[in-house]
Amino acid sequence: MRLVSTPHSGRLATDWLLLLIGSSILLGILVTGSAGASSKNVNRWGAQYFPNVPLVTHEGNTVHFFDDLIEGKVVVINFIFTACTDSCPLDTARLAQIQQILGDRVGDDIFLYSISIDPANDTPEVLAEYAKRFRAGPGWKFLTGKEADIKLLQKKLGLYMAGLDEATKDHNMSLLIGNQSTGQWMKRSPMDSPYFIAEQIGSWLTNWEMPSELSEQNYADASELQVPSMGENLFRSRCAVCHTIGTGSARTVGGGESIEIAQNRLGPDLMHVGQKRERGWLARWLANPEKLLEENDPIVMKLYAEYDNVLMPNLRLSDVEIGALIDYLDAESHRVHEARLGSEASGVHPPEHHQH
Repeated sequence: MRLVSTPHSGRLATDWLLLLIGSSILLGILVTGSAGASSKNVNRWGAQYFPNVPLVTHEGNTVHFFDDLIEGKVVVINFIFTACTDSCPLDTARLAQIQQILGDRVGDDIFLYSISIDPANDTPEVLAEYAKRFRAGPGWKFLTGKEADIKLLQKKLGLYMAGLDEATKDHNMSLLIGNQSTGQWMKRSPMDSPYFIAEQIGSWLTNWEMPSELSEQNYADASELQVPSMGENLFRSRCAVCHTIGTGSARTVGGGESIEIAQNRLGPDLMHVGQKRERGWLARWLANPEKLLEENDPIVMKLYAEYDNVLMPNLRLSDVEIGALIDYLDAESHRVHEARLGSEASGVHPPEHHQH
């Protein structure tokens, strides 16, 4: 049995399998080490295992994978390509959210690496533009190199899937998090909560030596646990990485239209989107966003320009899932609106509805 995550080809939903097996899947045949791993175990996953192939960063600098990128470091690694319209934008947006949660630690004691599987097209200049779109800061490098070297890295990191269609660039979409010093490595799904992933990166990988702010929060302050509907589950796992509902700030865009900008997100706030857009248009947009872009749909072109040419990925949603998601957006917009009215009447701010 091949314990790997699902490629892009319309099978994103099955990536939830990682929630059951991802916590223990490691690099190929790697065995998780403890923070106090012996020197023998640490050496096992050192320079003799990881290829020290040369790569080029989006800044145009040549680096070597083991010596410069992972030796002695806590890292997050994924493979993307910039022309992808499926899960790569979602994967990259999730990393952007994780970068924000970890704050100044990224570039200090934690490092993020996105490696292109399309080196023929993803030049350093192309990667630099892509990095800018997703607001990559210091400590997050986008990398390219020779195709054979990148494939070797995929294999050694346990993120290579043989037999996929090379023309479509299908590939494993897992995030790999690890601490080379201790020999701890784990695959995570990009659909996992960014706070959960950030906690594992920032605390678990360092044996809780540097607990994050999340670790210090009181569980008594947590929201009441409720079983989410299909629509809420889809929003939280697929949409909340780029969008909010009712926590944005108003801004006027081209044509004088006032929209809500999702705070620290890559897309607009979706408050009352069901009232602003026809349901049929929303369904088409959710089903096939790249087609509307090809048609130069005026709404899509305005949003595309407004959000640094970051196209919403095709989430391969079924008609039932699309309907459930739109219903949730309507219901949550109504809930937030009523909460605002109540707070204005009472002078008490309503509790924040976390959407991560």
